[in-house]
Amino acid sequence: MLVARTNYAGLTAAQHAAREWASGSLGDSVTVEGVLMVPDQPGRLPKSLRHLAQLVAGGLPRSWTAPWVESWRFGPLDPAELPKGLGAVFSDLSLHPIVPRT
Repeated sequence: MLVARTNYAGLTAAQHAAREWASGSLGDSVTVEGVLMVPDQPGRLPKSLRHLAQLVAGGLPRSWTAPWVESWRFGPLDPAELPKGLGAVFSDLSLHPIVPRT
């Protein structure tokens, strides 16, 4: 899975990675299931970034968009409190969140 911030640098990096994967130059050793887009700020993306995000998503088997979670900026992620929007990522990929030991 590729993970991209939804700013220009993150989306273009994901686009380059997707192109390299799609070209077959990586061989059979790399499988990309899709891209998870992580917001770089709250609110709707500007039109130019929305368009770029759609281009990136269109070149991959699947795409997901994480919701903006303010608390992720200030502390560690608590897997027990993942937003509903991320549940699809885990179920689509048959994954289970790892809860860190305390």
